[in-house]
Amino acid sequence: MRILLPVLLSVFVLGCSKKSDPSPPDAASLVFPEQNSECTTGIDQSPTTSEVEFRWQESDNTETYEVRATQLLTNVIKTTSTTATSASLTIDKGAPYSWQVITRNSQTETSTPSTVWRFYNAGSQTTYAPFPAEIESPKSGESIPIDTSGQITLSWSGADIENDITGYDVYHGTANPPADIVESTLPGKREVQVDVSPGVYYWKVVTKDREGNTSDSGIFSYRAF
Repeated sequence: MRILLPVLLSVFVLGCSKKSDPSPPDAASLVFPEQNSECTTGIDQSPTTSEVEFRWQESDNTETYEVRATQLLTNVIKTTSTTATSASLTIDKGAPYSWQVITRNSQTETSTPSTVWRFYNAGSQTTYAPFPAEIESPKSGESIPIDTSGQITLSWSGADIENDITGYDVYHGTANPPADIVESTLPGKREVQVDVSPGVYYWKVVTKDREGNTSDSGIFSYRAF
């Protein structure tokens, strides 16, 4: 009995112990194309497209990687999956893209997105428009409280591979699309305060550069309350 008791206790403990959940995949660290860069390594596929190799670092607990490249002017998404740490996609020349990698494994339903990087795929042009402004707040569909002065703050971020942004035109109003520029800012200013009443508003940001190029963030809506 003295011999059997420890054995029975160990079986009981092992039987009652909870099996640990599988670890979700770690996020991949992006390598190339680099953030806010011009990608000049594409292989011609047609007069308007080239094949670009996307690269990232290996991540733990990962079986497959899904690469997503989004054309920022049309919002068309190209995807491919691989077990390697690189993959190629055929994308438009002379167009701005964002890209990220989604990591997955078969032991868990959780997938993990990487950060999002943006780049221009090289084309025949010698100058590039700025990247479309990235809206930070309010996001589309968001509800925002009005402050005590009857205002809310619009904020965004901007980037340009030639580093020659000259400013931003901010459109805001209750009409869709918003037709009125509420403020034209200098390149270092990326937020404005606007007067609002309770209701739905629309806004967008047009980014300008020294060469006369512009880019449009697209229209975002929010509800002020």
